[in-house]
Amino acid sequence: MSTPRVEIVGAGIAGAACARALRAAGVDVLVRERGRAPGGRLAAPALHGRRVDVGAAYFTVGAAEFAAVVSGWQQRGLVREWTDTFHVAGGDHKRGPMRWAAPDGLRALVRDLLVDIEVTYQDEVTAVSGPAVLAMPDPQAARVLAALPGHDWVRYDPVIAVVAGFVERSWPFADAAFVNDDPDITLVADDGARRGDGAPVLVVHTTSALAGRHLDAPDGVVPAVVAALQRTLGVTASPEWTQAHRWTFAKPSGTHGDAAYALTDELVGVCGDAWCPSGSPRVESAWLSGHRLATELVRRLRSLG
Repeated sequence: MSTPRVEIVGAGIAGAACARALRAAGVDVLVRERGRAPGGRLAAPALHGRRVDVGAAYFTVGAAEFAAVVSGWQQRGLVREWTDTFHVAGGDHKRGPMRWAAPDGLRALVRDLLVDIEVTYQDEVTAVSGPAVLAMPDPQAARVLAALPGHDWVRYDPVIAVVAGFVERSWPFADAAFVNDDPDITLVADDGARRGDGAPVLVVHTTSALAGRHLDAPDGVVPAVVAALQRTLGVTASPEWTQAHRWTFAKPSGTHGDAAYALTDELVGVCGDAWCPSGSPRVESAWLSGHRLATELVRRLRSLG
């Protein structure tokens, strides 16, 4: 007996991972995306002739399941090791896990997962019936699914990413900088270093407090961001151009504890980066959440058949 088609709402990394795992198990899948392109918070629009990552700044690798996928991406040139050391504004350097980047932008990884999978765009979904998956931030999932038995919805904080293009590279760090205890900015990434083309482009992530005051007009943060670059990192040059991108639901303020996903008795699942029992929310946790939800959904569908 064949399994029914599963609708996945959201074409970010969690939804794409879920769709790919379902397809691999022989389940028919339809992905429905409200935007005009896949990627979700792995957005990489073309600005001034090149892709720029304006969402997630990088990803790290820990779990074996995700490492196997990343290895395949690396072999095909879709990802590259970037750096394990970030500058700290007002301090020294911070070593950590290897951060990975994508030469054509992180969105390319979602596109790769969705190859040969049917996706509809500009497709607003207001209600679902099982089997279905909501692969999106909790506040968006809550608009479709009023209650989630056994779980409380997690609140998400906003961020505005400001892309700043300069005449030349003139900042005192090689790859990226953490900015701690500043009222306006938290992270500055050298997009030319990250992408490997050397372009003099910075991507600056604001604090949630600053973003929250400018969600209706994101460009309003630009003067504060430029001033913060000078104040915290000594970047005295003025950018030739800027562009601000609003993320109303940028990052979860908490997590769902030990749960890697949710799946109701009606076979409506919820997955995303807030479902991260292995650690803090990140790109890998979103992929794992979607992948693991698909595994359980396949098991349930086969048991019904």
